[in-house]
Amino acid sequence: MSEGERAKPRRRRGRRRGRRSAGPPEAATSDTANPPTAPLPGPVPGHQVDSQAKSPSNRSGRRTPERLRTVHETSAGGLVIDGIDGPADGQVAALIGRVDRRGRMLWSLPKGHIEQGETAEQTAIREVAEETGIQGSVLAALGSIDYWFVTEGRRVHKTVHHYLMRFLDGELSDEDVEVTEVAWVPLTDLPSRLAYADERKLAEVAGQLIAKLQADGPGSLPPLPPSSPRRRPQTHSHTRNRRPDDTPQTGRRANGCGQGP
Repeated sequence: MSEGERAKPRRRRGRRRGRRSAGPPEAATSDTANPPTAPLPGPVPGHQVDSQAKSPSNRSGRRTPERLRTVHETSAGGLVIDGIDGPADGQVAALIGRVDRRGRMLWSLPKGHIEQGETAEQTAIREVAEETGIQGSVLAALGSIDYWFVTEGRRVHKTVHHYLMRFLDGELSDEDVEVTEVAWVPLTDLPSRLAYADERKLAEVAGQLIAKLQADGPGSLPPLPPSSPRRRPQTHSHTRNRRPDDTPQTGRRANGCGQGP
């Protein structure tokens, strides 16, 4: 066979199956001037992410809650007893009732803010007169209740000083717009009538002081703690008809007695 007639070698043709690129046709070209763009990497652990970027945590548009301003409020009130020198079954206490948001009547001790120029004892006498219509005199301190609540964009720490008081004169009246009802309640019924655990504990203290008063006279009662007139006005939060458990935030009391008035 001559060289001209010698068969030329056959060019091997690659199989198409399995040799096609998984990407678009442009990705298989040899053009290196404009290489395909690589996907952007995700956030690297330990690096901060732009707070303005949308993410599952902030797509709802919620803003970080601002820190609330903390204020301190001080009030005073009293447990007024009629028949304090007589037998236990004849002793009655003046209570006020207010209807809460759920329509329940809640009974508690009369109390209110200490105004500028007043001592805690003077406030207790004035608030009792305003909320019940009767006059009383302070005999001894029952104790203080403090608690936290949030209202009107503020975080409030409130302290209430309570006093044992002797009934002097007057008739019960519910003319105060913040009071729904007033009533004389037997001293023995206070544990079941008072709405708040802290005030029920104060009623127990009152019973002990009354027993000491009858046995040993007024001189046996502990002296009143010092109380100076308030120098500055204070805030007045509208929480008269609100239970602490109805507020967005409440705190544990310093005395550990539970929910307060």
